[in-house]
Amino acid sequence: MNSKNPVTIKDIAKKFKCSPSTVSRALNNHPLINEDTRRNIQDYAQKVGYQRNSVSLSLLNKKSATLGVIVPTLNHFHETAMIEGLQSVLQIHGYMLAICVTNESYLLEKQYIDKLLANRVEGVFLSISQETYDSGHYEHLDDMSRRNIPLIFIDREYDGVATSSITVDDYLGAFAATEHLIQRGCRRIAHLKGPNGLAVSEQRFRGYKECLAKYSLDFNEELIATTNFKAESAIVPMRRLMALSQPPDGVFGVNDYVSIAAMQVILGMGFSIPAQVAVIGFDNSPFSAYVNPSLSSVNRSSKILGEEAARLFLNNMEGNTQQKEHIILPPELIIRESTLT
Repeated sequence: MNSKNPVTIKDIAKKFKCSPSTVSRALNNHPLINEDTRRNIQDYAQKVGYQRNSVSLSLLNKKSATLGVIVPTLNHFHETAMIEGLQSVLQIHGYMLAICVTNESYLLEKQYIDKLLANRVEGVFLSISQETYDSGHYEHLDDMSRRNIPLIFIDREYDGVATSSITVDDYLGAFAATEHLIQRGCRRIAHLKGPNGLAVSEQRFRGYKECLAKYSLDFNEELIATTNFKAESAIVPMRRLMALSQPPDGVFGVNDYVSIAAMQVILGMGFSIPAQVAVIGFDNSPFSAYVNPSLSSVNRSSKILGEEAARLFLNNMEGNTQQKEHIILPPELIIRESTLT
């Protein structure tokens, strides 16, 4: 046998002077094949490095045991922890994950879905890109529905597609973060907002605004600055905020990255944290506990989000439910040095 070519069922059949169908049955533990024959064929197949052709099997069984996961980025702890949660549940059920990163691009999102469907994935977990929200084009998602391929929104969702989803209560988390700043005495609270139109950004913005209203604090447009979730996008806006004649005494950042960048600006301009400016973030990324001062944040249980999304898919595949489920996980406030009195 040429070592450069993969070993096939036909090669094994020649070795044992039997038909390829007999070898296939032996490799699949078919009860009609004698136990000794099965063991001998399986041992030989392992010895010569035989590997099943997963593409051929998927065509035969109409199953690929592959699931698509489409996320905007892998730069943040939140997305990687979600994927870890998905894998921890799905791997033991024999599924492999195909990870796709859109970098917030609608076209990439659409292309990935087309390619995943062409490769016969059994389902897709999707965190919608910013450009998809902006464009308003969701035809690629309708195509999945027509093909009856399970689609589960994870972390970010879109109400126009009737499918299951799992998110964290961003509104409640933002409300709790803002309330914490108010209760420690802050009265001019700035908000480093996420991209306009994105559900997570708008829900956190709404939580911030409605908490101010609850405590009869004025909403001030000059205290709002828009970021793109990346640390560097907070630097110039934070400098502007701290240069105001009345700078903020509290800052709520849309995520931990912009909040930590904000802290560096605040400290660099000679203000103290938390004595003069208290800062709180969102996501509870692991490094938030190790910056100086350590950052208060909102924990959204990223790994649990992935685990529960995986169970939604498995319940759907096993026929345990035909209903579209919408799970909203509760956030948790984590208090550290950046807001301690």
